[in-house]
Amino acid sequence: MRILVLLVLLTAGEVFACTTAIISGKVTPDGRPLLWKHRDSDQFNNKVVYEVGPRFRYLALINSNDPEHHAWAGTNSAGFAIMNSASYNIKPKSDSARVEDLEGLIMKLALGRCATISDFAQMLDTLPKPWGVSANFGIIDAKGGAGFFEVNNYTYRFFDVNNTNDAPEGYLIRTNFSISGETNKGAGYIRYNTATNLFREAKAAGLLTPEFLLTKASLSLRHDITGTDLAKEAVKTDKIYPFRDYIVRYYSSSTIVVQGVLPKEPTDFATMWVKLGFQPASVAIPLWVGAGGVLPELITAPEQQNAKLCDFTLKLKRQCFPLDSWAEGENYILLSKLMNKDQTGLIQLTTIFDREIIGRTKLLVDRWRRFEFSPTEAANFYLELNRDVQQFYKTHFDLW
Repeated sequence: MRILVLLVLLTAGEVFACTTAIISGKVTPDGRPLLWKHRDSDQFNNKVVYEVGPRFRYLALINSNDPEHHAWAGTNSAGFAIMNSASYNIKPKSDSARVEDLEGLIMKLALGRCATISDFAQMLDTLPKPWGVSANFGIIDAKGGAGFFEVNNYTYRFFDVNNTNDAPEGYLIRTNFSISGETNKGAGYIRYNTATNLFREAKAAGLLTPEFLLTKASLSLRHDITGTDLAKEAVKTDKIYPFRDYIVRYYSSSTIVVQGVLPKEPTDFATMWVKLGFQPASVAIPLWVGAGGVLPELITAPEQQNAKLCDFTLKLKRQCFPLDSWAEGENYILLSKLMNKDQTGLIQLTTIFDREIIGRTKLLVDRWRRFEFSPTEAANFYLELNRDVQQFYKTHFDLW
């Protein structure tokens, strides 16, 4: 495991914020746990890769220009899924270690080696210290395990989402601070507040589902500290609005949602959803490790090339931030590009298509659960999605 030391200089850190959650199967409609990462990063070009690790095959979200394929979220053939959010209050002031930004490497190692939450804890315990991390690692596994590891260079604490003391609501949310870290330090408290309210409302309605995470939570235009909901403002006017401390933001670069499996259910049924690139401009694509090295062409690319879907979303994103060439211009958005009274905003169009894809995927997965997973059917579905997604962007947006 000395690989950790050898690759320190090759790592690419996740500089900006993320909003994340782990949801116990006890509070989802179908009993399956959920993992959600709304990624914010200065690495705007993301893609998905299929890898073969020492023990398990896996799918990982990576930065497109990273030859080492460090993982920023993913799931493996054992039904183990992991993601992270950077934590800015968990590193003690006495820690002077210079090793840092190894979260992507830690997750790459975990995806290739770990089947359970216990495996991840054991892996941490055997890695050389300092670990080079300051993060909240969210995990679900095929045994029903789910929770967050809050980790610094030398220690960690696990918060069990199935434990009512740790997670009285049956889910845990993390932004850019750790509960076990220094009080009132770190970042992301405003996003945490909004996410907490969104999740409470979704639970009360019985809607803690992949669709909620993909089409509501990751696209939320609410700011619950100010009481602002830009989705309501959008139908009234065509103005540039201040756009800071919302869950979705200028630096939003991808969303990953993993729907796990029931205990004793085949791990092939675990579904990893990805909205690649700027989420309001992106669409949700379902993926399965059991399909093997076959992936939809739109969400992957060889070597250090960019994924087409990510390119599509970044072109559309530029229209949303007309002041991004100004200092601090990224904090101002032309709201009508996201939502408008004509129902032609990015969120309005992509959400309709997302729901169509989610419905088609559910029919496919329900059939697999009655019979067995079919790599051939998965590959054929990928071909359909490649065709239909490209037609969607060609029909609605001037990208060609």
